[in-house]
Amino acid sequence: MLVDAGAYQHAVTRFREQRIALPTFAQLADPTTIAPGTTAARARVDRNAADPANLWRVHWHNHGLAAHPGLTTVPDHLVLPPSLTGVEAPIVLLLGNRFPLIGAHKVLAAYACLAPEIVTGRFDPTWQRAIWPSTGNYARGGVAISRLMGCRGIAVLPENMSRARFAWLDAWVADPADIIRTPGSESNVREIYEACDELAADPANVIFNQFSQFANHLVHYQATGQASARVIDTLLAARPGARLRAFVAATGSAGTIAAGDYLKERYGSLTVAVEALECPTMLYNGFGEHNIQGIGDKHIPLIHNVMANDAVVAISDRSTDALDVLFNSGKGATHLVDHVGVAPETVAQLGNLGLSGICNMLASVKLAKRLNLGPDDIVLTVATDSAELYGTERAARMAAAPDWDPAVIYDQHLRHVADDHLLELTDVDRNRIFNLGYFTWVEQRGVTLEDFEARRDQAFWKGLRSLPAQWDEMIDEFNARTGVGAVG
Repeated sequence: MLVDAGAYQHAVTRFREQRIALPTFAQLADPTTIAPGTTAARARVDRNAADPANLWRVHWHNHGLAAHPGLTTVPDHLVLPPSLTGVEAPIVLLLGNRFPLIGAHKVLAAYACLAPEIVTGRFDPTWQRAIWPSTGNYARGGVAISRLMGCRGIAVLPENMSRARFAWLDAWVADPADIIRTPGSESNVREIYEACDELAADPANVIFNQFSQFANHLVHYQATGQASARVIDTLLAARPGARLRAFVAATGSAGTIAAGDYLKERYGSLTVAVEALECPTMLYNGFGEHNIQGIGDKHIPLIHNVMANDAVVAISDRSTDALDVLFNSGKGATHLVDHVGVAPETVAQLGNLGLSGICNMLASVKLAKRLNLGPDDIVLTVATDSAELYGTERAARMAAAPDWDPAVIYDQHLRHVADDHLLELTDVDRNRIFNLGYFTWVEQRGVTLEDFEARRDQAFWKGLRSLPAQWDEMIDEFNARTGVGAVG
């Protein structure tokens, strides 16, 4: 539905002038459907350049090596062996650092939130500013997508996030004032909301709240769900008798975990939500602060389909910090190869896991231990970003404890990890967690009780799934009006 014809025409003109073409949701879910001319044009552009051609790379099928700019048939992933994890079940991680521009999959959510607003005339790129509230990667993704789509993006994120995030933002924003630092760190989501409330008083500012925009849920249901299925189908073909047992994801904005809905419908797998033990909102109605950057907490996102979740696991940031050091140091690599028996090629891939990826891996190990999963029970999860984003903080931890022992870290935080702080959810548990969202969304954010309660029924979520196809029709019409064509 077209909301503002004037804004729509302004966008058409801007995109025509800047030679910007938009991919559809379906094309990002299956990039083999992208026109060959677009693929060839994109291959000539650096994947991290501020070039509209990189909009066509916002998917899971980018090759991991810069020397191979084409598509992978099966998304890049890492299968962790029992020698590392200590469990028989294969732990499989989709690698989010294959995404362009920011090296993290949050750029997918940013595109999904902005593109429908452009093609429905809800956002005018010629004078409005896109505000991206986040604890890090979504804000970076939003700024990148804004720039590629000819508009101004503003990042709102806690001041104590990793230095690498801010260094990236410094290089990408139009003005230093476009980086708004809020108090606190990963656990301070409310402060982000409050800053956005002040910004929203100016009609030039449009808030793209990943925690409440259902496009975030839908793009992961479709694109991450289908990418996950391609990985799983490949593994199942090579492992007769195997099955996907569970999809595990830290909730954060609750976008990624929507892929669990897709996989549950296709394979009958469990969907497992993960949070920080230092702030166990779902598990214990708790609160606190932590350093597992990228997973958010202290509230239940509006787009979280809680009633489809089967378990909740909490992971300590002491473990993710420690394993980040182990996985990304020469001393740690030597111990894993020489004393644990992990293959050198596996150890060399562990840098693909950022803090939230390590968190997801540990939660998968806990689940495998609790359910006594065997070699035919695949657990799939996501490494949302890589260790590259946390180098400064890692160096500081290593400098503070120069005599750290890799054997102690491995034994304490991985080999002997227990299946504690894991709750297999009953209907009572699911409803308790669902009800926690009332205080944020109804009492504080103005969502009607009727709209809030509708989300308790799975019919609500299934009813959303026609939206991407409708947006795709509008994207095709928009591209036709700009006359740019897919190549851009």
